[in-house]
Amino acid sequence: MESMQTPSLFPASARCGFVPALLAIFVLAGCASTPPVETTAPAPSIVSTNPTPTESVEVEHSQKFARWVAEFSTRARAAGIDEATLHIAFDNVRFVPSAIASDRAQPEFTRPVWDYLDSAVSPQRIARGEAKLQQLRSAANVDANVGVEAIAARYGVPAEVLVAIWGLESSYGSFVGDIPTIDALATLGFEGRREEWARGQLLAALKILQNRDIDRAQMVGSWAGAMGQTQFLPSAFLAYAVDADGDGRRDIWGSVPDVMASTANFLARSGWQAGQPWGLEVRLPPGFDYAHADADVRQPSAQWAAEGVQTMDGAPLPALADSSILLPAGARGPTFLVGPNFRTILRYNNATSYALAVNLLAHRLAGGAVVQAPWPRDLQLLSRSQLLALQTVLNAHGFDSGTPDGMLGPATQRGVRQYQRSLGLAADGYPTLDLLQRLQ
Repeated sequence: MESMQTPSLFPASARCGFVPALLAIFVLAGCASTPPVETTAPAPSIVSTNPTPTESVEVEHSQKFARWVAEFSTRARAAGIDEATLHIAFDNVRFVPSAIASDRAQPEFTRPVWDYLDSAVSPQRIARGEAKLQQLRSAANVDANVGVEAIAARYGVPAEVLVAIWGLESSYGSFVGDIPTIDALATLGFEGRREEWARGQLLAALKILQNRDIDRAQMVGSWAGAMGQTQFLPSAFLAYAVDADGDGRRDIWGSVPDVMASTANFLARSGWQAGQPWGLEVRLPPGFDYAHADADVRQPSAQWAAEGVQTMDGAPLPALADSSILLPAGARGPTFLVGPNFRTILRYNNATSYALAVNLLAHRLAGGAVVQAPWPRDLQLLSRSQLLALQTVLNAHGFDSGTPDGMLGPATQRGVRQYQRSLGLAADGYPTLDLLQRLQ
C-alpha cells in the first residue's frame, strides 16, 4: 500500500528486486565455466594499507550509517523498544542503495490509464482471480469461520474487492517483495529526503518485531517498506492488521485469512459503506458541462440522473450519496459515476488509476461486463517535462495552474479547464500534446 507511487504504478515485487507490478517476469540463470580448483589451504587475505579514495568513501559512508542507526536506537529505546528487539533488528542491518535509487526515481513518461488497465484487468488476471475466489470459497479448503465470505460479511466488504486488491498488490500472493523492511526503512531514514516519515515507519516496524508477529528474516517487502500480500506499511499494519486464523500472530505474509481480514478491516475503518457499489460506467447527456466532472463536485446520483446522466443499459442509477463524475481519459474516454467506496480505495492507494483498476477487476470477478466506451488510444500523453512546460506557459498566459512541478493535480486541471473554456473546447481538464502545442 504505497501512496508514493505514480498513478500508473502500484506496489508489487519480483524475486530479484522490488519492481512495479505488471512488468515482465525476471529469470535468473547462472553457470560455472570451469570447476573450482582445490587447494590444501585457503589463500591469505590481502588488506590494503593504503585504501583507495573509493574505499575511503565507502568506509566513511558505513560509519555514518552506523552512527545514524545508533542514534535512532536511542530514540527507539525511549519509545519502549527493548534491547532484544534492537539487537534482532540492527545487529546485521545493511544499507540498500536500490531503495534510494527507487525513491529518487521520477519517470519521465507516464503510462496511459488504458495501458495500465489492459494489464491490471487482463483476461489472465481475471481468470486467476476467479480461480482464487473459488478456492477460498471452498468449504473443503478453509474453516467456515475464516473463509473469505465470512470475512466479507464480518467487515461489510465484498470478497471480490478483497481478492482484487490481493491480485493487484502481489499477484494473489505470488510476489510479496524480497527487501528486508528494516533495511529499507533504515536506508530511507539515513538518506534523509523523507527522514521523519521513514523514522516513524521504522519505529512501527520495530514494534511489529517486538510483538512477535513476524521474524525479521520474514519481514520483507518493497523498497519503501510496504509489506505482505496486500502491501501494508508498518504503521498501517499496527492499526489494521488482524489475526483471523487465531494463531496469535498477525501474519500478512503467509496467512491468507489474516491477509483478507486485515485488508477488509482497513477498508471498513477507512469509510467503506457496506451494500453500496463503488460506482459504474455511465453516459453523459449532450451539452454536459465538463467542468462538473471534478472530484470536488459531489451530489446524490438522483441529481445526476435529473441532469441527464444515464447507465449504459438504461437502468436507473444506483443510490449513491456524494457521487462525482470521473473522466480518467478526458472527454473522449469512458465516463464513470463514483461514490464514497471509490474514495475509500483511494485511501488504500491514492492513485485514480489504481482505484479504478481495483473496482473494475472486482466488478469482473463478480460477473460484471467490460467497459463499453472505447479508450482514446490515439491520444499523446504529456511527459513530465512537457507537463512542466504546460504548467509554466499556462501561468504565463494567466491560467493559474499552481507551482509548476510536472505533476497533474487539481490546480493544473483547473488551469487547463480555464484555457479549454477560452477556446470553446470541452473543459475536461485533461492535458494533451495538442493543448501544449496550441499554447506554445
